[in-house]
Amino acid sequence: DLATALNDRGQIKYLRVEFAAAVEDYTAAIACQPGFEVPYYNRGLVLYRLGCFDEAIKDFRKVLELNPQFEDAALSLKQAILDKEEKQKRGY
Repeated sequence: DLATALNDRGQIKYLRVEFAAAVEDYTAAIACQPGFEVPYYNRGLVLYRLGCFDEAIKDFRKVLELNPQFEDAALSLKQAILDKEEKQKRGY
């Protein structure tokens, strides 16, 4: 389906380090199928790598709302929260 195709295309862009384009594809996949948790997770990973912790945390929480058994999302959420706190402690 279209949401899966957009997510997959986003993955290819992510692997090419085309982060902005990957986020666009993941966002389009979410718009097509808001209950599909995988593009939220993938977008969260990109946002995390870019240091956008609040946005990444929001995406990881959405994944867990849609699928509480998604262990990688739970681990990523914990790491994003820790890294955000560390960043705040350092003052940047």
